Amino acid sequence: METPAHPRTPRLVLAAALAGVEAAVVAGLGLYELVMLVAGDPESKRQALFGGLTVLALAALPAAATRGLWLRRSWSRGPAVITQLMAVPVVWAMTTAGGLLLPLGIALGAIALTALVCLLSPSTTEALGVGRPPSSPSGA
Repeated sequence: METPAHPRTPRLVLAAALAGVEAAVVAGLGLYELVMLVAGDPESKRQALFGGLTVLALAALPAAATRGLWLRRSWSRGPAVITQLMAVPVVWAMTTAGGLLLPLGIALGAIALTALVCLLSPSTTEALGVGRPPSSPSGA
């Protein structure tokens, strides 16, 4: 696969970094749930197992987006944008719950909004080659 001719822009690097942080946090939550399955005493072991595995699987989306953004693959913008949009109901739930979740929800909202602005910026679009027809091999 050919690397786009445009260099990584600061916004592209920031979007990739934020997606990577999101992937790490989601994966950490999934691992935490699985550790608590073994170390703790969950009400339902089945629910804890499948919950932890589901959260780990959800971490794959921002992880794939991170790698794709870093390698400047045009397909990666879609999963990265979806990840940010999936954060909206999570942010809403966290901020309306209050307590310690309020500042965490505000932080997540700021991260998601910043990543979304970076992903939709013209410099990122150009660096990823979004909207540009694929280049044909020479001699074809």
